Amino acid sequence: MTDRYASFVQSAAGRALVKRLGLPDPPRLRRHRPGDPLLPGPALLGAATGSRLAEPVAKILTAAGVDLADPAATASADTPQRYGALLFDATGITDSTDLRQLYDFFHPQARAVLPSGRVIVLGTPPEECPTPREATAQRALEGLVRSIGKEFGRGITAQLVHVTRDGSVTTADPGGPDRSTGTLTSLEATLRFLLSGRSAYVSGQVIRVGAGDASAPADWDRPLDGQVVLVTGAARGIGAALARVLARDGAQVVALDIPAAGDALAAVANDIGGTAVQLDLTAPDAPTRLADHLASRHGRVDVVIHNAGITRDKTLGRMDADRWDQVIDVNLSSQERINDVLLERELIPAGGRIVAVSSIAGVAGNRGQTNYATSKAGVIGLVGSLAPALRDQGISVNAVAPGFIETRLTARIPLVVREAGRRMNSLAQGGLPVDVAETIGWLSWPASGAVSGNVVRVCGQSLLGA
Repeated sequence: MTDRYASFVQSAAGRALVKRLGLPDPPRLRRHRPGDPLLPGPALLGAATGSRLAEPVAKILTAAGVDLADPAATASADTPQRYGALLFDATGITDSTDLRQLYDFFHPQARAVLPSGRVIVLGTPPEECPTPREATAQRALEGLVRSIGKEFGRGITAQLVHVTRDGSVTTADPGGPDRSTGTLTSLEATLRFLLSGRSAYVSGQVIRVGAGDASAPADWDRPLDGQVVLVTGAARGIGAALARVLARDGAQVVALDIPAAGDALAAVANDIGGTAVQLDLTAPDAPTRLADHLASRHGRVDVVIHNAGITRDKTLGRMDADRWDQVIDVNLSSQERINDVLLERELIPAGGRIVAVSSIAGVAGNRGQTNYATSKAGVIGLVGSLAPALRDQGISVNAVAPGFIETRLTARIPLVVREAGRRMNSLAQGGLPVDVAETIGWLSWPASGAVSGNVVRVCGQSLLGA
């Protein structure tokens, strides 16, 4: 689906009209292409007094090929420096009076970030803080990050990354033998995702990196090498984009969809060198049949991605019971049944991943979608309940919550509503299926094992919801 308004404002006449009338100005977003550097320019790394992450983060960035700017040289330079990213380690902030250090770092650089640049603040989960004052100050970081995401413009995104105190991030060396497991590896994976074009449509998010097992890939350009990945709803839209991104990253993809979508499913599977499975997930024997297939063909499934979903929209007073039941069954109950069987038969090994697709409708609700919003809020609940239950098995559980994504479904939305959905976010445009796929891909990496229990919105920092 073409965003004609976004195409128009890129023209000379369009840019003049946008500036004169103060209309939304969708920027061109930097999206990932294999072989691209992480950033379009150097990164500036700062830290609050007493912070614990600046040194390991500097090593991660250097190992990733990022050029780190020298703050002293920057301050004395005759020509203002432009940056691909600003990163600030705020873990040393233990009192509200310490928050001034954020202003001192970001204020002079607010106009120095390149288009499609990145802003990342690193903090401590407030619930892990030893004093109420520190917890208060760490919670304040969310307001800063979300405001930067709305202020800086030009495709610049801003994120807050909470890093647990439980991980040994201050001792492991990204270039040495200790980088294969734990919090540090998942912090590296998270920074590589957030700094790159993979995160083009992710902004204003709070992401938690906890303690857990993780393994760095031999090649960060193929972070899913050797992984068997199941994608449901793979025939079209986000599911098809998912299959292609995962295959590009080295995964052996098992693409699943209903028999009615068999031709489109086969085309996707053939295109990526994967396998196709035609199966109605609501059938009573579907979980067992799926488990039998995975066991006989692969012996395991490293990553399960619950992408299949439907809408049956009506206001609650006009909705018949079948519309309610179908949406809850496909979008939520089928996921639970599949998880139960795959886990019971131990087909998801230690180091496995479960990623489910929710929606901002599950966060904010939506008129005419009580069934859909209920199912997608249930997916968020699934993540919250399963993540701690599976932690000891080394299995991570996360969700993504897409906002307005340009698909054949959103193309059917009435024009005025569709335009509102596109513009009501900090990036002033709809996302693409590949944006959701890249985010799910990151959560699926073996290197992301210490990232669990997260619900990451892929919505361009939508004005809807929290």
